[in-house]
Amino acid sequence: MTDDHDRTDEPIERKIAAERTEPFVVFHIGLRINAFWKLHRWLPIFLIAPRMVRERRSDPESGLLGSRTVVGPGIRNVGFIQYWDSFEALREYARDSDRLHFPTWQEYYEDGTKEDAAVGIWHETYVVDPDEYETVYNNMPPHGLAACDGTAIVPASAQRTTAAGRLGRTDGTDSPLRTPEPE
Repeated sequence: MTDDHDRTDEPIERKIAAERTEPFVVFHIGLRINAFWKLHRWLPIFLIAPRMVRERRSDPESGLLGSRTVVGPGIRNVGFIQYWDSFEALREYARDSDRLHFPTWQEYYEDGTKEDAAVGIWHETYVVDPDEYETVYNNMPPHGLAACDGTAIVPASAQRTTAAGRLGRTDGTDSPLRTPEPE
């Protein structure tokens, strides 16, 4: 097993999985630029979003385990995939008036932006139990959940060979691929 102190940008040259023993939260949030010419509506949100991520990353007690920026489809959509240690930590950050998110959230609703449709915002929150997810990475540096603080990186072998096996729904021998087990 590898712990979060061994993270690099170098590929791990084998098939691995991410493993957590406690529930966690996957949070997707983003914006869609609907009217490029209305910079005064979308540019402030576009510019503050990365600052919010930096604010959370700078506080090891924030509950943010990891965050990744995503673009697309197209250039209109920008978002973040985030991993949190709990819904309570995410909610606490969102409602903390001393942090960047809360005043930005209020301003979005008070300055008319929500009625203008020049910029759309969205988010999705998933609370994940430790036995209700699976991951696999092959020849990748730590990515997604595997790149998060407190996540173990384990070989995707034996029972972890298949998605069903990683979910505990088979012994892993149901793979259609014939790959040799590591020695």
